[in-house]
Amino acid sequence: MIYTIYSDFIFYQVISFIKKYKNEQIYLYSYFYEMTKRKPTLIICLKDFIFFFVKPKDYFKCIDAKDKIRRETSFKKKIQIISEEKVFIKLLFRLFPDLYIHDIKLEIDNDSGQREISLYFLTYKERGVAIGRGGSYIRIINELIERYIMFENNGKPIEIKCKAIKAEI
Repeated sequence: MIYTIYSDFIFYQVISFIKKYKNEQIYLYSYFYEMTKRKPTLIICLKDFIFFFVKPKDYFKCIDAKDKIRRETSFKKKIQIISEEKVFIKLLFRLFPDLYIHDIKLEIDNDSGQREISLYFLTYKERGVAIGRGGSYIRIINELIERYIMFENNGKPIEIKCKAIKAEI
């Protein structure tokens, strides 16, 4: 990977979110406020996942309620509380809150020629957590970025991949 200005352009773009609310999100908005006493800035429901985006200053106050919300929700969905960020690279780190991302690179796939963002984790276990069971979490993250995030240059997002590097002991 050769460092280029283009990779800086991708990572440090200002982003905004497409906010669409349906009845389910309105219910979840009031439920989240009742549980945390904080208002979410955005709620996204994708398949088996619910993402509550909150202001960065409210994140640590809301994260304590995450387990309680998971236990009390009557629907069987996975809950994520994410700090809403305005710069793409910061959002990438926030989408994997409990994992250590060792490195992030913009790469070109040799087989297809497609550009992709590779997140490098130190162990295969961390990579497995980042991908999710059967690849479910990384697919949802890619769908979330594609459908709900607008880049300042109106460019299309690049697919995100998770990889592991061997940690030297």
